[in-house]
Amino acid sequence: MRIPLIAMLGALVMALSACENLTPEQRTVAGVAGGAAAGLIAADVLEADDDWRLISALAGAAAGTVVAQNQQTGMCAYARGDGTYYRAPCP
Repeated sequence: MRIPLIAMLGALVMALSACENLTPEQRTVAGVAGGAAAGLIAADVLEADDDWRLISALAGAAAGTVVAQNQQTGMCAYARGDGTYYRAPCP
């Protein structure tokens, strides 16, 4: 079971290197797909049931979208601790 997961991770890393010249929409779709795949892989490694697989895929897709959009703008959102956010350049 670990060998197919390692192979999938390797393929994902190689696929991400091809994301150099994407439009913003394509980058967002790639972030959604990559995040969902990472969530499913994490759920598979943890041997989660079907409900948790769905939740982890949705959470991964959301995280992938945020990462892709932050890379487009070069700005990241940071919490101030009082329920508000500010935007600053990503490190």
